Amino acid sequence: MAHEARYWEPAGEGKVLCTLCPRGCRVGEGQSGFCYIRQNRGGRLVTTGYGRTTGFAVDPIEKKPLNHFLPGSMVLSFGTAGCNLGCRFCQNWDISKARRDEAMSENAWTPERVVDLAVRVGAPGLAFTYNDPIIWAEYAIDVAKEARARGLFTVAVTNGYVSPGAREDLFRHMDAANVDLKAFTEEFYARATLSHLAPVLDTLEWLAKDTDCWTEVTNLMIPGLNDGEDETRELADWVLAHMGPDVPVHFTAFHPDYKMLDRPRTPARTLTRAREIARAAGLRHVYTGNVHDREGQTTLCPGCGAKLIERDGFAIRAARMKGSACAACGTRIAGRFAEGLVAPTVGMLIPLGIPSA
Repeated sequence: MAHEARYWEPAGEGKVLCTLCPRGCRVGEGQSGFCYIRQNRGGRLVTTGYGRTTGFAVDPIEKKPLNHFLPGSMVLSFGTAGCNLGCRFCQNWDISKARRDEAMSENAWTPERVVDLAVRVGAPGLAFTYNDPIIWAEYAIDVAKEARARGLFTVAVTNGYVSPGAREDLFRHMDAANVDLKAFTEEFYARATLSHLAPVLDTLEWLAKDTDCWTEVTNLMIPGLNDGEDETRELADWVLAHMGPDVPVHFTAFHPDYKMLDRPRTPARTLTRAREIARAAGLRHVYTGNVHDREGQTTLCPGCGAKLIERDGFAIRAARMKGSACAACGTRIAGRFAEGLVAPTVGMLIPLGIPSA
C-alpha cells in the first residue's frame, strides 16, 4: 500500500529529495531511501509503510520507558519496518533493519482500525515504537489525530533524528515522547549509528523548550563505547543546561545483538554509577533500566526525598502521591499523573489477524 509522502521536493533528473530527516536522501526512480520505506515512484515520493505493521502488543507505559507520564497506564504498541539510522547494536534489528518487502506485515491497518483495536483491548493510549515512527510520520500523525479525536493519548519512542519542519508536524500530535540519546560524542554517532549527534540534541532542546510534548531521555550504555564517567557527566550537564532538571533520564543496559556481538552486557554497577553522576549533576529524576533495580526505578520527591512511586520491573508496587504532588510534603512532581496508580499487566501480545469484535 503506497501512500503519498508529505516531506519531499523534486531534485532534478527524475530524482526526489526526502526532507523528513537530516539524512536528506536523494532517491532515484524505483529506489528507496536509507530507511527502506520511502520510495520514488514516477518522480514522486511515497511511503510504503502506511497502514503496514509488524505486530501489536499491549505494554505498560513504563516499558517505553516513560515514568512520569500517566504511570501504570497501558498502551497499544506497534511499529512498521525500517529505520533512518544504521545502529550496529540495534536491539530491535529484526524489525528496524527489515526491508519493507521482507517484513511480516499486513497492509490493512487504517488509523481508524488501529484506534478501534486500542479501544477494544482497553488501552487508553498508543505507542509508536519498535522501529522509529519518524520514518512513518504520515501514518503516525494520522493515527494520532484519530486517537486524540476519540480521547486516547499517543506517545512516540524515537531516535530524534528528524528535520525541523517535519518534527513540528509530528510532535504537535504527540502527548509524550522518549528520545534515545545514544551517546554524547559525534564519533559514536558517526561510527555506530551512521548519523550525527547535533540534530538529536537540537530535537531534544526543542521538545523541552518549545512544545507541550512531555519528554524523557534514554541512554543505552554499551561497555567500552559510551559508558565512560566523563561522557555520562557531560550528557547530564547538557540535559540540565538545555532541557532542565526535571527531565527524566533513563540509563539502560545493553545486551549483545545484531552486528555488535563482541561487547558484554552492561553491568548493573555501571548504570548505578551513571545514576549517581547524573543526580550529582543536578538532575532530579534519574532511572536505571533493563536490570532489576528497585531503587533505580523508584521515583523520589525532589523536595523531601520520599519514595513516591516504587516499581519492581514494570509493575508499580507502591504509590504515595496526591495527583501530581508528593503526599508527604506537597512538592509538585514534573510530569503527567493521574489518581489511582495501578500495577500494569505486562506484554499481552495481539496477533495481526485479530478478528473484529
